[in-house]
Amino acid sequence: MSAPIAHEKNTKVESRSIGRKAAYWTVTIILAFSIALSGIGQLMRYGGNVDLVTDIGFPLYVTNILGAWKLLGVIAIIVPGLPRLKEWAYSGIFFLMTGAALSHAFANDYGDYGFHIILPLVYAALVIASWALRPKSRKL
Repeated sequence: MSAPIAHEKNTKVESRSIGRKAAYWTVTIILAFSIALSGIGQLMRYGGNVDLVTDIGFPLYVTNILGAWKLLGVIAIIVPGLPRLKEWAYSGIFFLMTGAALSHAFANDYGDYGFHIILPLVYAALVIASWALRPKSRKL
């Protein structure tokens, strides 16, 4: 009688860990892809990246710094190992995104429907979700 119950318990634990792992990778891939594209766009000064930065009073060279930080952060989050570096990358991207939202808010540059505030906060939420869902092998 205990064998079927133990089997059910193991199946539930396995399905939870598989679901959690799938959720982690889904959120992390969306985050990494989004931040990487943003970083590449800033490094190449593609699209509205120039106006996005200069309209709120930052010098244009900031795009080089932000773009490089974003790409380095994405690499740190995706590659296996280096859990301390991952912690720094998660916090760095979180501060980068919340700082972007606040910078646009303080400069009264909300964008259409608050896009310049909402999008960085969505990225910050993805950072929190990825960090919270990460497997034990990626924790300190």
